[in-house]
This record gives sequence, C-alpha cells and structure tokens, in this order.
Amino acid sequence: MIEASPSDKQEVINLLTEAFDANRSVNFVVKQDRHRRKRIARLMDYSFEISLRWGKVYLSDNRQAAALILFPHQKKLNISSLWLDLKLAFGAIGLEKIIPVMRRESKFKQLHPKQAFMHLWFVGVKPEQQGRGIGTQLLQDILKENNKLNLPVCLETSTPENLPLYQRLGFTKYACLEQTFPVYFFKREIEK
Repeated sequence: MIEASPSDKQEVINLLTEAFDANRSVNFVVKQDRHRRKRIARLMDYSFEISLRWGKVYLSDNRQAAALILFPHQKKLNISSLWLDLKLAFGAIGLEKIIPVMRRESKFKQLHPKQAFMHLWFVGVKPEQQGRGIGTQLLQDILKENNKLNLPVCLETSTPENLPLYQRLGFTKYACLEQTFPVYFFKREIEK
C-alpha cells in the first residue's frame, strides 16, 4: 500500500471517477446532465482534498485501486473547507440537488458513531481490474494500519455485491437507510 501525495491527485481522481461511474449513491449526489462524468470527477477532487487534510489517501501497490479515508473527528471548518464545499455544490451537485444531498448527509451523520472513528469514504478499483483481489488487499492493508490507531472503522455502501466482502473483513451491518435505493452502514470494531 502506498500513501498518496498531492502529486498523485489526478491519478486517484481518474481511478475513482471510473470506479464510481455507475454507483447509485454517487449518481444521487451529482447533477445528472451531459457533464455528469466531469461532475463525478469534481466530487472525487473534493473528496481527495478533504482526505488529504483530515484523513489519508492510499493507492494499492500496483496503483490499480485507491481509498479515501476520513477522520471526521479531526475535520475543521475553515476558509479552505468552505471554499471546497462551495466548489462541490456548484461544480458537482448543482443547485437543485443541494437540499436533498444535505438532508441525506445529515441522516448519514446521525447514523455514524458519536466517538472517533476511521471513515472508509471511497474505495475503488479500476473496472478492468475488479475481481482480482486488489481492492480486498488494499482494504486489508488499511485495516492493519488502522490497528495502530485503535479506532473503529465505518463505511457505507449502496452496492449489495460488496456486502459479503465487508462481512468477511470483520464488518457488521448496523443500519440501512432506505431512499430510492438502500444504503448499508457497516462498522468494524477495534481489534483486541
């Protein structure tokens, strides 16, 4: 596993944009128009920047998978984060979707743990490399690294095909938010 740096930004954005192109949750957030793919890239740009400031960005050793990690308890509101939020709102979400996206994010935060945790925000594998264990290995490396931090790990997914993988890795489903599609919330407790 490689900890990404700012110079890896475009590579990570491209990889995650490709990996999440058909993702229901991502497509709920971004405005659906002829610029949809660019809007997904802007969402990934935002997420990369936030993760660099208040989390971690990882690439698999072969650079075919990427993960954006956030430590929500460390996130601070400042001019920089406000600017990123505005760019996200106008460049990716679109004005007509801001309220529904904010409501959804509020529901997500209500379901997140109240104590400090590691949030596996985005984990993606290049589509042509999926099914080869690259994403699983990256997740295992991240979980091993997280053992040093002694934090529970949380994630949410709208991809039912991923549920068995998360369960094999020791995650437990603790909530499901039903909207036009279900979003499953998983938590992995601190290993003892």
